Amino acid sequence: MPNRIIPYRPDLREKARQLRKNSTLSEVLLWEEIKDRKLGVQFHRQVPMLNFIVDFYSHEIGLAIEVDGDSHNEKVEYDTNREEALKAYGVRIIRFEDIDVKRRISWVLDEILHWVEEYKIQQK
Repeated sequence: MPNRIIPYRPDLREKARQLRKNSTLSEVLLWEEIKDRKLGVQFHRQVPMLNFIVDFYSHEIGLAIEVDGDSHNEKVEYDTNREEALKAYGVRIIRFEDIDVKRRISWVLDEILHWVEEYKIQQK
């Protein structure tokens, strides 16, 4: 599935652009640590996919990263449906709490790196 483009609604491009301009603190902190192939793969921010936008995505390994803020508990059903739809396209999703990105960034990066390394092992 490397570099496979997931289709998306064209109107989400502008919304994704706005989300990139108005990132949360956690998204900014995480982006600084994963951009420019710092973990060995390229990630993109606020990527439209199907009818959704994911916080970060690596086309190379089909991995989406979501940072859940305070409102996440109110959107559990939406997130479950969204994950099922994306998984049908082979997208793997990992989620982190906003507070973990702020307070435990090293742990978050270790978890992401684990997923990156697992993918590389599977490709051998």
